Amino acid sequence: MKPSNKRGRAGEINSRLDIIASHFSFSSPRMASEKEAALAATPSDSPTIFDKIINKEIPATIVYEDDKVLAFRDIAPQAPTHILLIPKVKDGLTGLSKAEERHTEILGHLLYAAKLVAKQEGLDDGFRVVINDGPNACQSVYHIHVHLLGGRQMNWPPG
Repeated sequence: MKPSNKRGRAGEINSRLDIIASHFSFSSPRMASEKEAALAATPSDSPTIFDKIINKEIPATIVYEDDKVLAFRDIAPQAPTHILLIPKVKDGLTGLSKAEERHTEILGHLLYAAKLVAKQEGLDDGFRVVINDGPNACQSVYHIHVHLLGGRQMNWPPG
């Protein structure tokens, strides 16, 4: 890749981060850490940045889509492969702690879609799925989402 392309990619990532940051009520354009972002986020059933991605109002690198789930690359990856999977319809499911019996189908479908995406991404040696729930777990977007992480050796315990 030519150096100018690298700068273009970095500029694209910074632009995306600025767009995302503009949708939160932060005092600065970008928070210093995921922890600070989670603590600053307000749990709510209001539309989120993920709703804007679903509606194609802001860009995302989509890697999988079906009638219920959308999967796209995380703009601040924590592993060589870091993909977010979200339900297209939130239905009050802002976090796992808000799940009700009516959500069992979509929760199962999110995990099945994570398996399909992991295979598509070539994560044959293993992968991790994570659902952050609430500020102490560093949830910063209140629209349930599954993190699919892979492409490197994970450590235990996490966090």
